Amino acid sequence: MPTPEKILKKYWGHSSFRKNQEEIINYILDGKDTLALLPTGGGKSICYQIPSIIMDGICIVISPLISLMNDQVENITKKGIKAISIPSDISYDKLDIALTNCIFGGYKFIYLSPERLQNELVQKKISEMNINLIAIDEAHCISEWGHDFRPSYRNISIIRNIFPSIPILALTATATARVSIDIQDNLNFKHHNAVKSS
Repeated sequence: MPTPEKILKKYWGHSSFRKNQEEIINYILDGKDTLALLPTGGGKSICYQIPSIIMDGICIVISPLISLMNDQVENITKKGIKAISIPSDISYDKLDIALTNCIFGGYKFIYLSPERLQNELVQKKISEMNINLIAIDEAHCISEWGHDFRPSYRNISIIRNIFPSIPILALTATATARVSIDIQDNLNFKHHNAVKSS
């Protein structure tokens, strides 16, 4: 199995990790639910991309903004890694085809909005996939005490019922102690586990 350092060098051209990235990646590779509090521009996406590339299977990334999802897909696709975003306005037929392609098409990353995750077809199709990690970007949106609360984020925990043993990585730049605990409780973390950059 390739090491995180080798993947970092191969796809990103860096020889060392930023503060806390390696610790977060190792928690995920050990199968531990993790809340990562990293500053904006602190390399949050690498924390789920690298372990998912190392592990067999697909990473589901839940993200609130279509533009953010499209940027991530574009960046990772340029590296020769298959990724897809499932926009909210896609028709049922196209959604069905896109998700079926994910089951059989060698994809590594599927980007979904929290609203899209509530769709029964989406839940059925992802349950047929070999999922290795669930990454939740802007995780502070989960908490009713966060500054950016989004009700659909409260229902992301439904994914835990579908994949009870798959690690969850919740990522945010901003969370008070109260918000951090609320995020971990809402996502049914098996153990409270937060990594915070100063």
